[in-house]
Amino acid sequence: MLDTIKSIILDFQETRLETGVPRRVRVESVRGKAAVCIGVRRGGKSTCMFQVIQRLLNGGVPRQNILYLNFFDDRLHTLRQNNLGLIAEAYYALYPEKKQAETVYCFFDEIQAVPGWEPFIDRLMRTEQCEVYLTGSSARMLSKEIATQMRGRALSWELFPFSFREFLDYKGVQSEGAFSTKRRLLIQKAFEEYWETGGFPEVAGLDRSVRIKIHQEYLQAILFRDLVERHDVSHPRAVTDLAHWLIDNTASQYSVNRLTGYLKSLGHKVPKATVSDYLGWCEDAYFLFSVRLFDPSLTRSHTNPKKVYCIDHALVTSVSSGILVNSGHLLENLVFTALRRLYPEIYYYKTKTGREVDFIVPMRGRPRLLIQVCESLADPQTRKRETTALGEAIAELGLKTATIVTRNEDQQIKTGDRTIEVVPAWRYLLDLSEAA
Repeated sequence: MLDTIKSIILDFQETRLETGVPRRVRVESVRGKAAVCIGVRRGGKSTCMFQVIQRLLNGGVPRQNILYLNFFDDRLHTLRQNNLGLIAEAYYALYPEKKQAETVYCFFDEIQAVPGWEPFIDRLMRTEQCEVYLTGSSARMLSKEIATQMRGRALSWELFPFSFREFLDYKGVQSEGAFSTKRRLLIQKAFEEYWETGGFPEVAGLDRSVRIKIHQEYLQAILFRDLVERHDVSHPRAVTDLAHWLIDNTASQYSVNRLTGYLKSLGHKVPKATVSDYLGWCEDAYFLFSVRLFDPSLTRSHTNPKKVYCIDHALVTSVSSGILVNSGHLLENLVFTALRRLYPEIYYYKTKTGREVDFIVPMRGRPRLLIQVCESLADPQTRKRETTALGEAIAELGLKTATIVTRNEDQQIKTGDRTIEVVPAWRYLLDLSEAA
């Protein structure tokens, strides 16, 4: 194994880096802490690490001072908690002159593949002159448990698939500053492409048929590697059926009781507690997200039905049955992921009369964000329904403004001293990233 690790280290040092489009999330090192980049599989974490490596090389760091390992590499499958020390042993066998003399920059990709990795990283940072960067496709890497095991020596960033602004970077369309008519048209055209392709970097610019195939492969990899294998699931078909039901019901409400009954109707004898575990694992893999009811009572918030969203709206299009998901649900999912990139706490709201508002976001030191998503307000009944719900919520929460995100409409609705901003999705996504 020692020789294998040496070979992998040397191979990477001779490899040309594919750094892709610079991400808006900038992973930085902080003295004495490991920088941890977490997100969904195929969301761009490795490329983000390559960008960090390139910055180091551009700053004069020798290539030999870079130690990179991807723990999804089959050649490393025998690494376990008790032999992770072979990594440092292999590196310093290659470069003994660097030990305690120069900073070594360690990049460990998908390190959660080795259970019990935390003490090794903690020890490496305490005993060697190292700067450590980690990636992982598990939200568990944000947990207090790991922070404790790492003795506070970790700082985490979440990385999602391309935001709309990052997609514009990929397209080479300038998104900062005032927009000329031409630039606005270019941005609107790019939004229509983003609407079709979504944010996974690998599928950008591909034909629809190829994109669908890749999205479907992503789903299979997430289900089997991040859920079934990682958690040793004894009923893999139940996990698959549950995931497909949730995708088919994107932006809709669910309850554990309902899901348990659904799986039972398919012949799966899975208890409620196990279904809850499945849901937690889907969230842990940054694949699906649950949104709770906004309520002062934590009990009511947890016991009321939740709403489900997917990591990427175009992934939903590629893998759902297409029966229950419509373009309104996809737009709501798109707005959710844009919010989730910036704000970890997102809820839905119900007024005292039972009307629903899609999103409410608590803000520290600022008024809460209140957002309704609706494809179009052209139909008078739809307009009345959406504005009435928002108007009631604004009054109940003591707010002055709220937002309705549409596909293309742009207007302002005044209700007394309160304002509802109706904005097209493309502009909302850009304004949102600037406001954070």
